[in-house]
Formats: sequence, structure tokens, C-alpha cells
Amino acid sequence: MAVRGRRTKVLPSELNKVCPERGDDPTRHPRKMSDFEVVPNLQQSSSSVSKSRRKAHFPTGSNEKENLISWIPENIRKKECTYFVESSQTSDSGRIVCKCGYLREQHLEDAAKPPIFLGKEWDPSRHIQEMPTDAFGDIHFTGLGQKMGKYVRVSSDTPPRVIYHLMTQHWGLDAPNLLISVTGGAKNFIMKPRLKNIFRQGLVKVAQTTGAWIITGGSHAGVMKQVGEAVRDFILSCSHKEGEIVTIGIATWGTVYNRESLICPMGGFPAEYLLDEENQGSLSCLDSNHSHFILVDDGTHGRYGVEIPLRTRLEKFISEQTKVKGGVAIKIPIVCVVLEGGPGTLDTIYNAITNGTPCVIVEGSGRVADVIAQVASLPVPKITIALIQKKLSMFFHDIYELFTEGKLVEWTKKIQDIVRSRQLLTIFREGKYGQQDVDVAILQALFKASRNQDHFGRENLDHELKLAVAWNRVDIARSEIFTDDYEWKPTDLHPVMAAALISNKPEFVKLFLEQGVRLKEFVTWDTLVYLYDNMAPSCLFHSKLQKVLLEDREHTAGSKMPRIQLHHVSQVLRELLGCSTQPLYPKPKHTERSRLSIPVPHIKLNVQGSSLRSLYKRSAGRVTFTMDPVRDLLIWAVVQNRKELAEIIWAQSQDCMAAALACSKILKELAKEEEDTDTTDDMLALAEQYEHKAIGVFTDCYRKDEERAQKLLIRVSEAWGKTTCLQLALEAKNMNFVSHGGVQAFLTKVWWGKMCVDNGLWRVITCMLFFPLLYTSLITFRYFLQLGHVCTKAGWEKLQWHLLGQLSPASTPAPHREKRLQPVGCLTRLRAFFTAPVVIFHMNILSYFTFLLLFAYVLMVDFQPLPSWREYLIYFWLFSLVCEETRQLLYDPDGFGVVKMASLYFKDFWNKLDICAILVFITGLTCRLIPSTLYPGRIILSLAFIIFCLRLMHIFTVSKTLGPKIIIVKRMMKDVFFFLFLLAVWVVSFGVAKQAILIHNEERVEWLFRGVVYHSYLTIFGQIPSYIDGVNFNIDQCSPNGTDPYKPKCPETNEDNKKPIFPEWLTVILLCLYLLFTNILLLNLLIAMFNYTFQQVQEHTDQIWKFQRHDLIEEYHGRPPAPPPFILLNHLQILIRRGLLRRPATCHKRLKEKLEKNEEAALLSWEMYLKENYLQHQQCQEKQNTEQKIRDIAQRVDVLAERLDLDRVKRTGLVEKRLVSLEDQVHQSAQALRWIMQALQGNGFGSGEDMPPVGSSKASETKEVDLEGKPEESQPLYHVLARNLLYPGSHALRFPVPDEKVPWEVDFPLYDPPTYSADHKDMAVQDPFSPSLESLLKINYNTMDGLIDRQSFHGLYAVQDGLPLNPMGRTGLRGRGRLHCFGPNHALHPVVTRWRRNLDGSIIRKSLKKMLEVLVAQYPLSDVWALPGGSLEPGETLPLKLKWILRREFWPQFQNLLKQGTEIHKGYLDDPRNTDNAWVETVAISVHFDNQNDVEMKRLNSFLQGCDPELCIRWQVLDKRMPLHANHKELLHKVSTLLGAYY
Repeated sequence: MAVRGRRTKVLPSELNKVCPERGDDPTRHPRKMSDFEVVPNLQQSSSSVSKSRRKAHFPTGSNEKENLISWIPENIRKKECTYFVESSQTSDSGRIVCKCGYLREQHLEDAAKPPIFLGKEWDPSRHIQEMPTDAFGDIHFTGLGQKMGKYVRVSSDTPPRVIYHLMTQHWGLDAPNLLISVTGGAKNFIMKPRLKNIFRQGLVKVAQTTGAWIITGGSHAGVMKQVGEAVRDFILSCSHKEGEIVTIGIATWGTVYNRESLICPMGGFPAEYLLDEENQGSLSCLDSNHSHFILVDDGTHGRYGVEIPLRTRLEKFISEQTKVKGGVAIKIPIVCVVLEGGPGTLDTIYNAITNGTPCVIVEGSGRVADVIAQVASLPVPKITIALIQKKLSMFFHDIYELFTEGKLVEWTKKIQDIVRSRQLLTIFREGKYGQQDVDVAILQALFKASRNQDHFGRENLDHELKLAVAWNRVDIARSEIFTDDYEWKPTDLHPVMAAALISNKPEFVKLFLEQGVRLKEFVTWDTLVYLYDNMAPSCLFHSKLQKVLLEDREHTAGSKMPRIQLHHVSQVLRELLGCSTQPLYPKPKHTERSRLSIPVPHIKLNVQGSSLRSLYKRSAGRVTFTMDPVRDLLIWAVVQNRKELAEIIWAQSQDCMAAALACSKILKELAKEEEDTDTTDDMLALAEQYEHKAIGVFTDCYRKDEERAQKLLIRVSEAWGKTTCLQLALEAKNMNFVSHGGVQAFLTKVWWGKMCVDNGLWRVITCMLFFPLLYTSLITFRYFLQLGHVCTKAGWEKLQWHLLGQLSPASTPAPHREKRLQPVGCLTRLRAFFTAPVVIFHMNILSYFTFLLLFAYVLMVDFQPLPSWREYLIYFWLFSLVCEETRQLLYDPDGFGVVKMASLYFKDFWNKLDICAILVFITGLTCRLIPSTLYPGRIILSLAFIIFCLRLMHIFTVSKTLGPKIIIVKRMMKDVFFFLFLLAVWVVSFGVAKQAILIHNEERVEWLFRGVVYHSYLTIFGQIPSYIDGVNFNIDQCSPNGTDPYKPKCPETNEDNKKPIFPEWLTVILLCLYLLFTNILLLNLLIAMFNYTFQQVQEHTDQIWKFQRHDLIEEYHGRPPAPPPFILLNHLQILIRRGLLRRPATCHKRLKEKLEKNEEAALLSWEMYLKENYLQHQQCQEKQNTEQKIRDIAQRVDVLAERLDLDRVKRTGLVEKRLVSLEDQVHQSAQALRWIMQALQGNGFGSGEDMPPVGSSKASETKEVDLEGKPEESQPLYHVLARNLLYPGSHALRFPVPDEKVPWEVDFPLYDPPTYSADHKDMAVQDPFSPSLESLLKINYNTMDGLIDRQSFHGLYAVQDGLPLNPMGRTGLRGRGRLHCFGPNHALHPVVTRWRRNLDGSIIRKSLKKMLEVLVAQYPLSDVWALPGGSLEPGETLPLKLKWILRREFWPQFQNLLKQGTEIHKGYLDDPRNTDNAWVETVAISVHFDNQNDVEMKRLNSFLQGCDPELCIRWQVLDKRMPLHANHKELLHKVSTLLGAYY
């Protein structure tokens, strides 16, 4: 027997103490009742608990332990028996136990003889008290690896909200999207292997894909064990941790074996639990595959089923919670899955069906599940007691003798009620749904229940769609929601579209786009702000956005954090896209109304249920749409690194090439700041994919039309901050894109200016030296005919065909062809030649070489104390260079500002070199002009000459051969820089050691530096000091005392013979080691580094050169044509034009071109068309991929094997059905033969003894129908609501009455119903509460009894023992229940209707029938709607509830309307309040307003507006799914039939 542990009072100072050893004897520490304290039910923990999802198998952190240790004992209780009373039963070991089941020593010390309870009977409600729990923490299953879970011992009276708070706040569980309650057999049972696999895989799949919680009994037996093994198999086969499944076991504490190991007042972290099935006896072990355990304690031992009430309350509480995720609020749905099971399982199913919980019955699992599955397809009248008896004998053959006749009646009644609610019942049959489709059956059961639930309008469809999105089950949405039965409006999908975006569910986004959602209508300013406001906090972009908000708060000097606006987003995006882009979302001016926040008072941009839908419930004129919604959504997806989502949105984009390049830039910038390595790799990989997308689209465009493709490169994109595709590619360093042949062809065209690209370089140089050759045919020029100049009618038709892709590049119309032309006029030729970048470049080369030659001549030959004219020419030349650098620094065509342009200028390495050379030159010039520093000035100018020569390398970057080599040199310079750190360690270490060994106290700093660094460095290259080994020592080459400034100090020598005395062997060893590591190791390491750099650059030589080539081309494209020093003339011209004439700059026209709107629209349409071709081509390539083909073949083989297996199952089922049909035919033939023989015998053709036996002789045998058929849809023969087992508004239970036992004429000896009569406050209008024969004899039935009308519309009713009998039969309850009178209780139900009309007054039709609107009301304290009517008080003509709705002055007029109306029902009403002796009879009158201008209807509406504020009344569209009382729906059906309206 399990032994309960002790729990002493815990002081705050003891919170840090460890749990006592498990081996302590619990009897050594007796407890007193006074040691326990009473604390409130729920208190907040001392520190906040993170709501982020934490894995259950992770060890609990120190902060979490402190939270649990302080919070759980304060809020969660256990139960203890406080009064020991000997029981007649004994323990398993034969010892005396208490009535609670525990031993005497397992009670409190005072429990054996408490004075206040002495001499009294043991009462659980009094003698079991709650105390702070002593068992909670982490549970570790010993010997089963790393299996870890959470557990807690709770009182059976614990409020569900406390447990839910514990699970979500302290255990770190996310609120579930679905609650799966698995119930069934608590003992081990055998399932077919195939069915077991199907169930396990389906259950785990639905839990894993939907984010569900699975709740079971938690023990290692029966259905709980099946669930645990399913989770175990999934965890073993799952390679990632995201597949964790929350499996919660709710078990009885008193039946858990080895539970003493779980007791620890300070919490077990972890508690070691041994799963021992061999010695558990009548108790149960916990299942090791569950992740969480809630152990319910009622103070008793060994009693099963204690947890059921708390489990029911907890499941109901969770199902009533609303989970908000992604802006969509859903009530957590619950489904009950049943395997096998006994009587308790039947009660669970019945309660679930009664509460509206859908149930999935797994047929083939055995017992109760198979009984219900066998009869579920039958009409309810055919489910008889005899049929249930036969089924029980078949499936409960081992305990069938225990079923009494009363139990059979109860089972029949419950099964009838279960089957009657077919919309909540789903039978999973092997072979019906296919293999691994239990998950589909579970989700379809929820949808079927939701679809058949009463609702207004399309509430259920919205709910189903929200569930599908929350579960991320696109397959269910396609098959169950987006069907032909209902046509969705695109605007109805906007809220769930936003939810799918926030929740990162790309498949749903794709589905909604297929269903007609237009991004231009979906994306508004408010929607975009809402999306950014709900970004994942772990996202890097979110943290950058928070920094911007903090800066904004500091600038505004506000204490409250400002809300996210789009200009904040734009600020971060500009950092990522680069300063070449303009802000995507401009900041609104203070004088203007902000168009980012629309002034709608009731809109709340937060994650609250209906707030998201409110974004789309406003007039079209007040919604501000964004300029490019696809761009906005694409950016939002890319900054969160959502690959699939961004790919879907990019496929919708129009400016797709710029979008791909911008995404690549954003991702690369984010990857630089991302700390997580995996995320960085993902971002870089995604950036590379977008670069390939841009290359793919550009390739298709370039193949179709070169000119248009190149125009796409330099087109100013308004959507992407007025930048170009080429600029975006350069900012992102997309070398693959820039090195594309089309881009390079464009750059070559820019490089050659207006000259043809096939002109030889020698021709250009020849014409530069002798420009009159320009007027010959040596140089050819080109020109473009502009599209606008030739757009005739015929040309436009050709252009349209070209846009549709019908023309090949060879047949491209003439306007797109490059033609050669000899420009007319000398000045035109001259300007076209000398403004070409290639000419400007070579002229600058000649100028620069001339400058260097002149500079060298002056330094070496002509450097006089007074500057010569050549030196002045150099100064003038340098001044022109300074002016050009100043122009480059201040040139700002895009309006970035001086500071930004300066930062861009100094980012370039060659600009830094230029500034360095100029500053050194100016420094040398300053010194040179001062006579005393003439020589230092010459030295500084010589250094400046070196820097100017290094500047020549930039010129060579234009060469395809030398350009990559210069890049290699730059990379190797970085390698050398890092190599010097390693080399310095060895040089300094050897130099200091050598200096300290050889030289004593050298005080001269310059010689210290020589000895430590300089000599050590030269040693690497073979210049070994002669004195280091003492052999070549010469005293004359050094200074003994270090006084000679030109000689080093001598080493340590002997004073007698002046011979060195230092240890030569040590210095030689140090020298050898030094040379070994430096010459052999480090230098070879440097060579290896150089080799690696060379190989790395050499592989991408072509790409790197092409990428670097752009900078040179762009520089000389915007450079003035004259070379220095003549460039000063161009500077003077620019100064006059910009400064004096205020004319705008005209440079960069060819690298950034703004197109007209029509031309841009045509170009983007053409690009989008080719993008579609590119995507289709990519899909074809993926299908042709070998790996994809193998996957497709494997999938087809799996489908084929599944179908073959399914066909085998169907064939087996078909044979069984045929056998059943054959048995049925044999049975019918036997009955026919028996009837024939009986007829012959009755006519004297034989005697009874001669009659042979034919078939079964049991006359009462009922034919079994197992064949699946359509259930009966007709109205039930007997009242149904009046036989619900639980009587409404009370705890009274009816006697179960199956359908066949309802009529009074049918003999029912077991019928013994209880009696119940409610005591109403108003005694004047009710019959006696406890009827006696005397009081009953005073009642006059079947007549007017004073003011009470006891006459029935069905004629005379029978009276038995002074009580009337319900004319419709038995109900299972005697008395009058909650009704006022015995016999008929009369009611009146007016059905007020009108036609449903459009705004223009026309009647709306559905299925060719007119639609009605009916007046319905919702009364206080009621959840459902009802017709405005009710019970009639004695002597009254209008019901009291109807008087609540109407004003008093309108009562007479309404009575006139009733007189003019049509009576649609008069008689018995199937009401849940009906009993055997009291029932409701009503008169239903249809009051229909055919004309919308009816005066009476308007008056009725006016009087309804002034009704009681506690009531809710409205006109509602008449539909069979209205949330109305079931008996009221029957009345509406009659009204719709009467008026020929839709129902």
C-alpha cells in the first residue's frame, strides 16, 4: 500500500532548504492540525512569469522554482482526513484502515482522537479538510532516460481557473487551439494493429498540427497507455523539438502507486518516480509519456473516479476561454475521442453530447465504442431494448450477467439520446476515412458540430474559418469551408487574412489570395500599422523599431512610449535599404491631419477579438490605402525572415525586380546585426535567393528586348524610395546581378557615351591626340529613336503585340533597334566624343601621368629655394584636383545633405587616399615655403609623391587583367595586417630576451628599439647580428659604456680579456627557434593566407571586376570632360550655372531616368508578364528535378499501397455485409415458412407435433439491422425534450424512458419515476408544492377550475390517483416540475414576421423562395433567443413576457393583430419542463406584415424601441439554424410553410 508523506509548516526562511530524504519514516514526524494555515484561493505570484512557450522537458530555472515554491502552497490545496474511524475493510496487507482508506499512522497526530469529533460518524464533508499541497514540481521517471514532466497534487475542490493559471503562467504552456479529451477503457485492451497505428498517428498529427492539448486519465493502462505510446513514437521519430505535444494526465492521487516519492513540501526538482507495474496491485502507475500530471486528491485512498468531476469542470472552463492570436479570437474548441470503454465511458459520452461537445467514436476498439458505432446509423425508433441487449451480450460477454433490466433500460435511453444528436457524433471506421485520417475525422467532427449549431447569419462559417487558421489546416479549410455551398466575399476574409499573416501561415495566405482577396483593398494604413504592431518581439527589426520609438520619446520629451507609426518603420527601413532611397513612408507634418491614423473612435488597434475586424468595417471614403500594398506586405514579411510568406507576396508584385533586389539588401543588412548564427545563415541564403530571382526575371526581359530591360535598370522606382534597380543591386553588393551580361552591356554603353561600343581603343586615343580625325569615318556614333517620336497607330499596334510576348526579339519593331548615324555638324561630333566617359578617362590618365612626371622632375631636378614656374604649375594643377574633389564631395543630385554626402564620400577608399595625398602635399608645401624647413618640406612632398603614385592603381581597375589583381592586393593587405599581430609576438619576445641576455642596462631609446625590433626583424631576412654567437665578436664595432651615439653598446664581456661572457649556447638555441617559427612557420602561414585569398578572388575574378567597374564608369560618367588643370573651366561653368543662374544639374541622366506614367505602366506590365513566365519555368524545373521525381514516385507508391490496403478492408467489410444480408433473408424465409405452417395447421392440415422446427422459436426476437443506411429524418413519434434525464433548473434526474416505453399503453413494470415540484415565489398561481390526496381532490380537471383553464386541446385526459396523465406518454418524472399547475399549462406564442428586403425595397430571395424576418427576443438570464411569448397567467389574454416587450398602450392593438392573424399550432408543446402530470399546451398565431409601409408594423417598431433595457429584441432573418428554442423552431417551420418562404 502506498504511504503518504508528511508536510510540516513551511516558514519563509525554509524556502531555500532541500527536500527531506525519501527514505525518512513518515511516522517519525507527527503532524498537528494547528500547523496548517488557510490562505486565499488565488494570489498573484511574487514575480511575473514569462508567457513565452517553454519546453516541458527543460530543467526548471531558479526563478521558476522560487515562483512555484512560493505560489503553489499559497493557492493550491490537498485534502487530509482529520478523524480516524475504523473501517470494516482492511488494507492489502491485512491492517486496519480508516473509512478514508488510509492507515492510522498515515493520519495527522490529532486525527485518532479529536475531541470535537468524538463519538460521531465519519463524514467526508466534515472530517476531510484542505491543507496546502506538499507534492509539486518536476517528475523524472527513473530508468526511462531523460523523460521529465510537471506534476501537482490538488484538492478535488480546486477552482479550474487556478489550475489553468498554473498551467499557462507557471508551467509555461501556451493556451491550446484545441482540447482533445481522450476517454475509454481504463484497463489494458487489445486493438487491431492496423487500427492502433491509424489511431496513434492520427491523434498525434491532429495534436501536433493544431497545437492541441490532449487530456487523459494519466495512468499507465488502457486508453491512457495508448495515447502515451502514440506520443512516445512521435517523439522518437521527430527530429526537431518543435513537435512537442502537450499531454496532460488527470489522475486520482489516492490511486497512484509510489506516490510517496512525489511528496516534497519544497517541491521536487526533480522528484524521482519509479514505474513498477508488477507490484502496483489495485493501484495504478503514472504513464511516463505524459508531459504534465494533475493529481486530484479527495482525502481517500484507493477510490477511482475521484478526478472525473474536476476534469469535467476543467475541460469546460478551458473550452469557455477565448484565445487571441494573430488578431483573431476563438473560443477553445473541445472534442471527445472514445476508445473502448465501460459504463463510465457511456456516462462520459452522454454528458459530452448533452453539453454540446462533439464525440468521435473509434469503431473496432471494443465494448461501448463498438456498441454505439453499431447502432449509430440506425433510426432512433429501431434502437430498442432488445437490440441493445443483444449488442451488450456480444461486446460485454464477460460481464454481461451484471447488467440488470434497469441498466438495460438506462443504456437504451442514453444511447438513443446520443444517436439522436447525430450532428455531435462521428464514427471513425477503418477504411472509411483512410489510413492516418483520424485527425481528419476529429476536425470534421468539430466542423460538423459547428455547422449544425444554431447561429445567426454566417457566424458558424466565420468560426470554422478561424479554427482552421488557428489549427493551420489548409486541407480542412479547402474541403470543409471553401465549398460551393457558400460564396465568400473577399472583404469577409480580411480579418483572417491578417491573422494568417501575423501567425506566419503562408498556405492560408495563398488560399485567401486564390479566393479573391485583393491586396490593394486589404492593405490600408491602419492595417499596416496593426501588422507592425504585432511583430514577433524576438524579431531583430522589432528591436530596431523599439530603439527608434525610444529616440522619438526622448526628442518629444514625453514619458509615454509613442505608438508605432509608419514613419518610424520608414526610418528603420532607410537604414537597411541605404541612404540612396527616399523615405518609403513620409512623416506627416504637424499642420496636416495625420493620414496614418484614421479618426474612428471605436477602433482599437490591439490584439483583441473583434478589433481586427473593425479595421475593415468602415466606409470606403475614410480608408487610406497605401501606394503599393504588395511592397508593404513584402517588406513586412522579409524583415521577419518569413521565407514562404515573402515568396507568395513577391509573386504578386508588379515591380518585381526592384522588390527582389531590395529584399536582398534588407536581409543582408539584418544578417550583419543578427546574433543568432542559424538565423544569419537563413537570412543570407534568402538574400541570395532573391538575387537569383532578380537575375532570372532580368534574363527573360533581356532576351525579349535589350533596350527595355536596360531601361528597367535605371528606371526611378517611386515605390522603392525613388531609387533604381541598379542602385539597389550595388547597395546590396549583388555581384551576380551586376556581373550579368545585360547589366555589363548597359555599363559598356554608358562607358562609350554616344559612340558605338565597337570602336577600337586605338581609334579613340588617335582622335584624342589628333581630333580633326573625328570628322572622318574613323569614329562611329549611335543614337536612339525615342519611343514617343514614332508611336503612330501602326507602331502602337506592334507595341501591343510586343507586350503580349507574341513577337520574338528578332521581330522587334524598329523603334527598339539601335541605329548608326554620322552626327551633322562639327560641334556635335566634338561634344559627343569628348563627353564620352571613355575619352574623359583616358584624358585624365594622360593628365595624371603628366602631373606625376612634372612632380618627379621638380623633386629630383628643379627644387629651388624659390619655386620655379614648373613648381607653380604643379601647385596650380593640385588646386584643380582639390576643386574636383570638393565638387565630388558637395555634389548632391538626390538632396541627401552635406553630412550624408560626406559620409558617402569618405566610404570610398580611393577618396580617402586622395584626401591623404592632398593633405600631405599641403603640409609639405607649407614647410617648403618656410626657408628654415625647406628640407623637411621636400621630404614630405616626396612622401606625397608616393601616395599620388599609389593612386594610379585606381586607374588600372578598368583593365580586366589588372583590375582583379588590384583587388587581390587590397585583400592581401588585410591579411598582412592580421599577420603582423602574430609576427609582433615573436619579434618582441625574441628581441627583448636577446637584448636582456646580451646588453646590460641600455638606456638609449633609439638603440633599444634597434635591438628589440629592428635587428630582430632583419634577422628574419638573414641579417643575423655578428656578436650573437660570440665567434665574430669585435670590440671595436661597439661602445663598451654606450657613450658612442653611432655604435651599439657592447655585450656582457670579461673585464680581463674583453671576451663575451653571455651563454652562447642559449642565444644560439633561441635564434634557431626564432628563425624556425618565423621563417618556416609564420612566413609559410602568410604565403598560405595569400594563396587562399588569391584563390578566393580568382574564382570570382570576373564578377568582382565587373562589380568594381561600375564605380569607375559612374565616376567618369558624372565627371566634367576637361582633364586637370583645364577642369577649372568646367568648375567655373558649373559655378555660374548653379550659383548664379540657379539651373538644376543635368548629370546622371543616363543612370537614373524617370519615365512618364503611361510608359512606366506599360514597362511594368511587360515585366510582370515575363515574371509569370519565369515562375512557370521555375516550377517546371523543380518538377524535372531528380530528387523531386523520386519524392513524387515515392508518394505515388504510398498512395497506391494505401488504396490497395483500403480496398482489402472494403472487400472484407463487403463480405461481412453480404453475410449479414444473407442471414437476414434466411431469417425472413424462416418466418414466412413458420407463418405458412401455422396457417396450414389452423386449417386442419396437420398437428402441432408434426410441425418441423423452422428458424428461431423466440417470438420476441427483433431483427438486427447492421447495414449502414440513411438515418430517419422525420419528426420523432414521441416527445423528446420532455424526457431529458436532467430536469432543467434543478438537480432532479428523470427515470430513463426509451422511445418504445413512452406510451402509457405499453407495459413498463420497472417504471418508478421520482417526484419533483418546484416551489415558486408567487403561491397564488401554483398548485400545491407537496401534493396530498386531499389537496388533489380539490382540483377539477378537464374543465375550468376557477380562473385556471385545465382543459386540454387534445380532449379529455386520464386522471390516476388524483393526478392527470400526460396525453403524450411517460416523461420519467412525476409532479408538476417547474410548471405552475397540474394538467395543461396554457401558453401563447405570436410569430411576428415580415419580408426581408433590399435597400431598394425589393424582397430578397434564396433558392427561389422569399426570405422572412421574424421578431425574436432574448430575456434576462437567458443565453438563447425565443419568440415573444410564454405562459398565460390565469385570467390573462397576453403572456407576461410579451407584456415586458410591448408598452401598455399597445396591448389592445396587439390583441387585434392576434385576432387577425393565422393560427398555425394549437396543442401540446414538447417542453423540457413537462412531466407525467403537468405539460405545456400553446397556441401559436402568425402575424405577418406583407407591406413594408404597413402602419401597424411601424407602430410596433416604435413601441419596441421603448421597451425594457434589460431585454434584447430584434428582427432576425428566419433560418433553420437560428439559435432558438427547439420547440419554437417547429413553429417557425410551420409559418414558413404557410407563407411559402425559405426555411
